Order: sequence, then structure tokens, then C-alpha cells
Amino acid sequence: MIVDTSCYPTNLVDLAWRHDGEPFTGERLIKMMDGPYTINGKPRRIDKAFIQPPQGNTIYTWTDGELSGRESIDAYMAYTVELVQKYPDRLLGCFVYNPRCGVENGVKAIEYYAQELGFKMVQFQANMHAYRPDRALDWLRPALKKCAELGLLVKLHTGDGPYSIPTEWVPMIKEFPTVNFIMAHFGVQTGGVYCFEPFQMAMDMPNVYCESSWCLQSRIVEFAKVLPKHKILFGSDTPPNEPGMWLRLLEVLCFEPPQGLNLDEDTLEDYLGNNLAKMIGLEPSPPPRSVEEAQAHLAKINNK
Repeated sequence: MIVDTSCYPTNLVDLAWRHDGEPFTGERLIKMMDGPYTINGKPRRIDKAFIQPPQGNTIYTWTDGELSGRESIDAYMAYTVELVQKYPDRLLGCFVYNPRCGVENGVKAIEYYAQELGFKMVQFQANMHAYRPDRALDWLRPALKKCAELGLLVKLHTGDGPYSIPTEWVPMIKEFPTVNFIMAHFGVQTGGVYCFEPFQMAMDMPNVYCESSWCLQSRIVEFAKVLPKHKILFGSDTPPNEPGMWLRLLEVLCFEPPQGLNLDEDTLEDYLGNNLAKMIGLEPSPPPRSVEEAQAHLAKINNK
């Protein structure tokens, strides 16, 4: 099973990236997920993806007038909710916690989106929302306490200074040992290359996991040699990224050294989605053992 940890469909052009072209809608995302992508010579698709609003769309004043904090939250989450309900077999909900909409509002929303809408992940984006994770503890503790109570995965945007440097999250990660923290983008983004920080954090702390998007290919090989096998999770950060190149980043692990490390296909499948599936209670599935098996599987699910 292939599960993408980080996707951002939107029904309006991303207010921060302001990319060219039409909005990257849920339908465009699913078409891209369908591929097919060739992995170890076999045609595959991305089976499921966690989705959320682009972070830029969570910080701007909405054009239909002043909204309360909770109204703002529901407004920026509305399209994600629509898509999760429209495509429940493909799309999984990730709630974005913006403490600037009010901590109490955010905590109540975490509970609602998890219990009433079935969301299984919460993202924190300290850089976009402008707070220091190691100092804004009164903003973070109530939200993380609720995530711990509900058993939700927590995804942390990492790779940007000054507020999304991975080690800034260490105090909260240690304070909430029952919460599984996913270091999104492996500490690499527009602000820097901090990939060794999530790697070392995942080695040292049992509740830290690394999402693969944006990491350097040679570093992935280096890290995969020693990281516990359940610690690496596939992500593409689509858009702006195209998921095929990040699938390739992990497929290379099956190559011979020095580019790869002769990884077996079952472990690759864990990285591509089975690890994350297990974390949210989904049944993992083995990789196809032949081209014919992969083709038959795609034909079957595409004709449903």
C-alpha cells in the first residue's frame, strides 16, 4: 500500500505560494495519485493521501468579512472536509492547528474534526503561524494534550528558520512521549537543510518519525542504513512537488550500492505506506511480486 503523508489540494490558488495555473483541486490530486508510477519495474498508484489546506490559506483574512477564530478555522478547513467526505477511499483528513485563531478554539476543533469527521492527523506549522515551538508552550501544550488524548498523529513542518528548525520541537516531543511526531520534509525546505536533526531525533526518541519529501537522495540511503525500519514514511508535499520523483527517491534504496543499499521490496513497501497505514489502523498490504500481478491489481481497482 502506498500512502502519501503530505498533500495540499485547494479550490483557490495557494495564497502563499501563488503558483501559476489553475487551483490544484482534489480531482487533479487524485488523477496524479492514479499515475501509474513505475516502481521496481511494476506499475503502481498512490492508494491514499493525507490532505490539508495549503498553509498560506490558513493565515489570510477571508474576503467575506471578519470571522471569529472558530469560523476562520472551519473556513480554511472546509475544502479539505469536502474532499475527505467525497473521496473517503482515497483521501484522509489532516487538521491544521493555527493557535492565532485562539488556543481554545483550536483545541475544540481538534476534538471535533477527529471525533466527528474522522481526521487522524494534526499539522503544526510554526513558521507560517509565527511562533517558537520551544517558547510558545502555552499555545502548544493544550493542543498536544488533546492529540495525546485522542491518539492523533502530529505532523510538524520542518526545514525553515527561524521557527521550523527541527530541534526547536524537542521540548514538546519529550513532554508528550505517547504522541507520534512526524518530521515533515525531513528537515529540508526553503530555509535550510537540517536533515541530520530529524534523523538523530528519530534515532534517539521512540516517538519521532521522518517523512521523506525534500530530503537529499544520498542522505536517505545513509539514514536508511541505520534508522529503525518503521521510522521512514513516504511523503511528496504535492503541490508544489510532483509525487513521482519522491517515490523514486525511495525506490533507489533497492538499487545496488553506492546509490542504493539492496533494500528488499517488503521494507520498501513499509516506507511507501505500510508503516503509516499501521499507525492509523489500516491493514497493510504486500507489494506486487510481478508486473502481471501489479497490472491485474490496477485493472481491478480502476474498474470498481
